[in-house]
Amino acid sequence: MLKKLKQWEYQLSAGFTVRGYHTEVTGKPVIHFLHGNGYCGLVYEAMLEPLSAHFDIFISDVQGHGNSDVGGHFRGWNKNAELCVEVWQHFQQALWPNVPTIAMGHSFGGVLSSLMMSNHPSLFTRGVLLDPVFFNKAMVRIAVLSEPLGLLNFTSLARRAKSRRSEWADRQEAFDYFHHRGMFKGWEDDCLWSYVNHALKETASGIKLKCPPRRESAIFASFPKRLWSSLERLTTPTHIIYGDRSYPFVLSSAKSLQQINSAITAEAVSGRHCFMQENPAQTAKQIHQLLSASNG
Repeated sequence: MLKKLKQWEYQLSAGFTVRGYHTEVTGKPVIHFLHGNGYCGLVYEAMLEPLSAHFDIFISDVQGHGNSDVGGHFRGWNKNAELCVEVWQHFQQALWPNVPTIAMGHSFGGVLSSLMMSNHPSLFTRGVLLDPVFFNKAMVRIAVLSEPLGLLNFTSLARRAKSRRSEWADRQEAFDYFHHRGMFKGWEDDCLWSYVNHALKETASGIKLKCPPRRESAIFASFPKRLWSSLERLTTPTHIIYGDRSYPFVLSSAKSLQQINSAITAEAVSGRHCFMQENPAQTAKQIHQLLSASNG
């Protein structure tokens, strides 16, 4: 468990409020962390807790995730990245004005982190992206043609998310339902409990997902605009860590990026798309060693 967390909230220029947490301000370098689609930052507490011995941690929950407002329709990947910049600039200037800053994110959050770094080169000192879902160029071309016709709503991920079960009698029932199921296959039990405890909320009849299935589906049915041109101009030193059993396009995109942008490096680790939930302690150790070496 992350210790002495402070909850924050921020009224965005877009008209809704987002929320998150940060550890005590100590003067250490600070990690800005963004979660994957359907999750929230505290789902990753088993990985973040050991990192908090070496870094301050700032957790930002994106529109419709965690305790952040749903905020009406999904504003898109690029707009949400800019809203994250708006939040981070406010808190970074107030709390961490003179320390190294690290952009870190998983999956959807990894893509948003890359857009933040690309569009604001001085915002972060380093980037660490955990299995970012960088759609390869062929996938982007298909998405560009499909989106105006609404065909992305019928992708398997979008369909499954929209029909996802969202309510249970209690947290134990939810844990048993998710245990080694689908995306949660291979997760350590503590990590799954973090999901059950932080990504679900109590209702009059039991518990339900904080992130509405329609929001998760809307994200899967969309894509970031100008992704590869953004990645090609990224100048912040960035390291991608991806699971060797993740989606094939994650692996191919990570390898391609190393060839076209010298600021980006990448390596594979054992695991699936959520490898950091399968082995959080090892992932934290690897990230700490990476960032320590870069500062040495």
